[in-house]
Amino acid sequence: MRVGCVQSGIVLLASTFLLSSLAPAAAAHELVRIPQHELRTENGIHLPIHKRKTTTSLRRRGASGSIGLGNFIDVTYNVLVTVGGVSTPVVLDTGSSDLWVISDACRKCSTAVQLYPQQTFQSVGLEARLLYGDSRTGTHAFGLIGKDTVDLAGLTLQNQFFAAINDTNTSVEDTGSAGIFGLGFPVNSVIWTTIFIDERQSGVLKRELIDTQYNRPNFPELSKLYNNFAAHLSRLTFPNIGDLYGGSKSKHKTRQASAGFSEAISESYTRTGPLLSRLVATNALTLPQFTITLQRDTVDVGGNVGLLSIGELPKGIKSESMTWVPLRTYSVDQGGLPAPPDSPIEEYPITWEVFIDDVFLDGEKLPRSTLSPSTIALSALVDTGNSLLRGPADVVQGIRTKLGARFPCNEPHTLAFQIGGKMFPVDPRDFVNQEFIDSVSLCSANLVATDPPAEGRYLYSWSLGDPFLKSVLASYHYGNLTHPSRDRPRMGFLSTVPSDADDKLKAAVAAAAKNGGNFPMLSEPAPTGAPTGALHTNADGVPAVNPTNVPQGNPASRRADTAWGAWAAAAAAVSSVLTMIWAL
Repeated sequence: MRVGCVQSGIVLLASTFLLSSLAPAAAAHELVRIPQHELRTENGIHLPIHKRKTTTSLRRRGASGSIGLGNFIDVTYNVLVTVGGVSTPVVLDTGSSDLWVISDACRKCSTAVQLYPQQTFQSVGLEARLLYGDSRTGTHAFGLIGKDTVDLAGLTLQNQFFAAINDTNTSVEDTGSAGIFGLGFPVNSVIWTTIFIDERQSGVLKRELIDTQYNRPNFPELSKLYNNFAAHLSRLTFPNIGDLYGGSKSKHKTRQASAGFSEAISESYTRTGPLLSRLVATNALTLPQFTITLQRDTVDVGGNVGLLSIGELPKGIKSESMTWVPLRTYSVDQGGLPAPPDSPIEEYPITWEVFIDDVFLDGEKLPRSTLSPSTIALSALVDTGNSLLRGPADVVQGIRTKLGARFPCNEPHTLAFQIGGKMFPVDPRDFVNQEFIDSVSLCSANLVATDPPAEGRYLYSWSLGDPFLKSVLASYHYGNLTHPSRDRPRMGFLSTVPSDADDKLKAAVAAAAKNGGNFPMLSEPAPTGAPTGALHTNADGVPAVNPTNVPQGNPASRRADTAWGAWAAAAAAVSSVLTMIWAL
C-alpha cells in the first residue's frame, strides 16, 4: 500500500497550521562579531533547571531556564506552558510570534490534553484572528485576547497577553497539543499589533485585526500602527509608510518615527509584547536569546536531545564554536518600522530570517531561482513550526528531476545550506520520507515548494523546517529590540550531523527491512522539565540521546501506541481507496 501521499499528506496537513515569516546585499555574508565575555554563570542552564534570584520586586533579572520537548513523529515539537495554573502542551513555533491556547469555550474542539479554563482569564474585549499557511494552504485560530499568569521553564510573567481560542481548524489538537507558542518578534504578532492599535485609537471604534491574505504568517501591516484612523484605511498589500503620516507614497516616505511613537513602541514591548520578547524587553534574561535542539523520532530514533534553553546556551556549548550571522532587516522602503529620532540608522528584523550563501545538493551548487528578482538577496526563515523543507518551486522541481519523484531509501542524499561561509547539511536520515507501507525500498524527499519572495512581501526564498533543525543546534538572539545597532539580532548555528550519517541511514533502512519494513514513527509527550538522567554529547558538546534509552521493539506495533497509530489507521483506509482510483 502506498503511504507517500498518506504520510506526506499528514506532514503537510500538520504543517499547514504552523505559522508553517533588508540588509544591503553586500552584508549578506557578513558574520556577526560577538564581544568576548563570560556567557555562563554558576547557576545558568544546567540539567535539571536552575534559576537565579533577583532583588527587583517587579520581575526576576538575569534568569535562565530550560525545558524538554515533546515530539509528534517529527511533525510537531511542543513544550509545556502553564497558563492560569494549567500546564498545556503548545507547539514550538519560531515562524510566528503569538501564544494561544484552546479554551474550554471551544465546543467543537476534541483533544486528549487539558484545555485552558477561563476562570482566571482577563479579557480585554478584542478578538484575535490568526491565519496561517501560505498561498497553498490556510488554517485559522479565532478567539479572545486577554491576559493571565504564564510560566515557561520556571520563568513566570503575570499579566501576559495571549489568545484563548474558541474556533480553530488547525491540527494542533491531533498532534497532542492545545495551542501554539510563537517565539518571533513583536512586530510579527497579531496580538501585540491588535492591542497597540486599539490603545492608540482615541475615540475611534475598536476594530479587529483581520487579514484575508494567506501569507506565512501574514506580513505585519505596519501602516496601521501609526495612525489613529487606521481602521478607515483600505487593506494594503504592503505597508505604505507615506500614508501613515497623511502623505502620499509618490511625494515622500517617512523614514523616522516621532519620539512619542518610538516611546510607545518601546513601552508596549515591556507590557503587551509576546512572552519571550517581553522577557527580553524587561532585561529579565541573562542573555536575550533562546536555543533549540530537536530530537529525531522517525527513521533512526535518537540524535539531539529535544531541548529549549532560554537565556543562555546549553551547558558545554561555547559561543565561539558557533557560526553567527545577522538577521535580515527590513527598511522603511521594504515595509519595516521607521527608526527612532535618537538613532536614525536603525533597521529592524521582522522574523528569524538569515542570509544564505548558496544551496548544495550532494555537493553540487544549485542554480538560483528565476522566480524572484536577482536584487533580492538569498535568505531563509528558520522555522520550528514547519515540518518540511520549503524552497523556490523551480529549484525544488530541479531537485526532484535529478533525484526522481522516488529514490531508494538506502541511497543517501545531502541537501546543504551554506550560511556565513560554513556548510550546514541536512542529515540524510531527515531528508527522506518512506513512500510505501511495509517497504523501505523507495523514499521521497521532505521537500516542497513555497511562495517566492517579492517586493511588498517577505523576502526569504527558503523555509528551513524541522529536517534542517534536527541537524543543528540553533540559537536565536533577539539583540536590542528598540536599538538593534547596539546589540545586533542574529542567529548562531552548530552542525550536529555525524561524519558517518550516510552509513547510519543505510543501517536504519536495513534494520527497518528486517523489522516489518517500516521506519519507526514515535510520539512522546512534552516532559514537565528538562531532560534528566544519563546523557552523552556529540563531538561538539551538544546533548544527545543516550543510545541505551532509545525505545526498542517493533516500530509498526509501537506506532499503534501513539497518536499516530489511530491517525495512520484512518489514513491507510483513505489511501487504499486512492490506490484503487490511481490503478483505474
